[in-house]
Amino acid sequence: MDAKFGEYVKAKRLEKDVNLRKLAEILGIVPAYMSDIEKGRRYPPDREKIYKIAEALSLNDDETNEMFDLAALAKENSISPDLPEYIMGTEKARVALRMARDINADDKDWLKIIEMLEAKEKGDANH
Repeated sequence: MDAKFGEYVKAKRLEKDVNLRKLAEILGIVPAYMSDIEKGRRYPPDREKIYKIAEALSLNDDETNEMFDLAALAKENSISPDLPEYIMGTEKARVALRMARDINADDKDWLKIIEMLEAKEKGDANH
């Protein structure tokens, strides 16, 4: 089990001056369980609880996404818990991901796709 998720949560919790008991209370878990998560003794919680952590710690979108990625990395062959619903609900996303896998798309290829999506996002924001 990878402890980076718990380390990240603890660092953000301390940075935001939220005590462990308070965070555990917000999540509806006992403090000992929260402590075990932070120490990497337990797997990260489910998607809803991760969203609650992000909200409780006032994390921005980038910090929240990083936390989701760390949660996925804590489990072998796992995907960030915020993505499966979107992927499984969007047929073309699954097609695109499989094509990318099959051609062994690298970061350079994905950067082009990201740039295209960012241009679309900016275009949609202007309308």
